[in-house]
Amino acid sequence: MPRIAMIVWNEFRHDARVLKQAQTLQSAGYHVTVFALHTPGVTRSKETLTEGIQVIRVARRPLWRWRGAKVPPSTGAPAAGNPMTALRVVARLWTHIGLVTRIAWHRASVIHAHDVNTLPSAWLAARLSGAKLVYDAHELSTSREGYGRYRQWVARVERTLMPRTDGNITTTQARAKFFARAYAIARPQVLQNRPRFSNSPPTQRIRAELGLLQPWPIVVYQGGLQQGRGLERLLRVAASVQNAYFVLIGGGKLSVPLMTLRDELGLTERVHFIPVVPLAELPSYTASADIGVQPLENTCLNHFTTDSNKLFEYVIAGLPVIATDFPEIRRIVRTHDIGLLVPAGDDLPLQTALTRLLNDPALRRRYAGNTRVAARYLNWEQQEAELVTLYQRLAGKGRGHP
Repeated sequence: MPRIAMIVWNEFRHDARVLKQAQTLQSAGYHVTVFALHTPGVTRSKETLTEGIQVIRVARRPLWRWRGAKVPPSTGAPAAGNPMTALRVVARLWTHIGLVTRIAWHRASVIHAHDVNTLPSAWLAARLSGAKLVYDAHELSTSREGYGRYRQWVARVERTLMPRTDGNITTTQARAKFFARAYAIARPQVLQNRPRFSNSPPTQRIRAELGLLQPWPIVVYQGGLQQGRGLERLLRVAASVQNAYFVLIGGGKLSVPLMTLRDELGLTERVHFIPVVPLAELPSYTASADIGVQPLENTCLNHFTTDSNKLFEYVIAGLPVIATDFPEIRRIVRTHDIGLLVPAGDDLPLQTALTRLLNDPALRRRYAGNTRVAARYLNWEQQEAELVTLYQRLAGKGRGHP
């Protein structure tokens, strides 16, 4: 049975894309091991998932406890002169060495690097072990919210290593086109961030969990509470849209600021927050809403080229959507007629779209019906064969796979 080693720079607890790929390859007859980060007291160093997927986590040792320490403001001195910065660099380097060593000894047929922060380690492990290398660019990290200081490093890594892989994958056609032009490589294979198909009947989970008493529609946003997602704008607009609940599911750096803004706007009765929920339970939350929103802002090329995993999650749950009018999002919304598009960064069109959809139950039903049809096509199962085909080319057919 050919071995596949996947590497992620996270604890592998909420990474839906990586889990779906691992499940697909495991069921196709490959032996998949995911190498991730271990935080003692939070995660297990080794575990076996129900599908037989192995997870091996490498601890952030010996200095993992300093991972969240704040670095003092820059004084113009070299980074190496800052003791805390130096400790964090050493800890990160140590972790990468641990990952490279474990993966190289694993003797996989293919090493699959998820995102640019794992690509150098995956490339080195592939060189040491003789494995094939696949790079999966989840994001366009040379123009990504919060990545400004790393942009040159990311570009250098991708420009050097993407032409040296045995296969490249990304999430949208626009990003595939960018990578092909920027690095003079064949256009990467596109695997969108689609959920698995499920018949998600409407539920009352959000209403029951939050104790919502009014029969108002629920507008849901799910995902990271981060800069550039248009969430402050969503809350400002919520103050002007009556007779509706707004529920934000997820966590992130803006959790506390958004709650503070909610309180300042006097929206404690209508705007609610639910922390990160397990992946297996998320569909039941989504299906208990009435409208899904994705008010992304045009702060970077990564946003402009996304099609958004949230959009697909809303579709699978049968929700009409209101989303920012970016090219990839526009293609999905207009092709399947599943909701309304709004320009980025403007409160009034978002308010108008929400008011229109909230006040028109017939329009909501029409879009919801269209999402049910679209869900038959916009799901993971409709594209997973492309991933298996790539691996058959690189590692041969898995045991028991036709």
